[in-house]
Amino acid sequence: MVRWLGRLGLRLVGWRAVGRAPDRSVVLIAAPHTSNWDLLYMLLVAAELGIDVHWVGKHTLFRPPLGWLMRAVGGIPVDRRARHGAVAQLARAFEERPGLVLAVAPEGTRGKAPYWKSGFYEIARGAGVPIACGFLDYARKEGGIGPLIEVTGDRLRDMDAIRAFYADKTGKHPEDFTPPRLREEVAGGDDQPAAGSAAQASETSSTASAKKGA
Repeated sequence: MVRWLGRLGLRLVGWRAVGRAPDRSVVLIAAPHTSNWDLLYMLLVAAELGIDVHWVGKHTLFRPPLGWLMRAVGGIPVDRRARHGAVAQLARAFEERPGLVLAVAPEGTRGKAPYWKSGFYEIARGAGVPIACGFLDYARKEGGIGPLIEVTGDRLRDMDAIRAFYADKTGKHPEDFTPPRLREEVAGGDDQPAAGSAAQASETSSTASAKKGA
């Protein structure tokens, strides 16, 4: 039923889903993220492809009385103050949930930023899972899952593979798409994420920025 609803929804808006659901645990990056509409299209694509998407949220969101609802819609709580840190908590979540698909919006905002947040990479590396390239292409009116990027530890090399995939993908507002690059790749940058950066990057995938409209 869920897949049928996803397929129907995409047809009504003139879109189509491409690719297939990952057959193993992955960190699913979602890009380009330039509009409030992205969430709707992402959910429709995930439904048609049969992907059970999960997301990360601040642990306080999972307290009663609505904690059960947050978990029911795919939320995974992370406490940034915990001694083991966000990456370790999420690595444990991957161990406990075979086939987990954890979605992260690495741009962190719908507006253009100088670089992607590195939380998605740190999570994948810490959990020992690949990165799946999820995308929405408004020019072609299609969304789906691209290749799996195995995390080698060579961040620049891995980012080159990610850049190559997103080179021809167009967001709803192309001028607001943040180029796929990490802080260390920006002149004078030093990308050394703090313990809570993974959770901070992931939280943005479930909370829309209020800076601008769709």
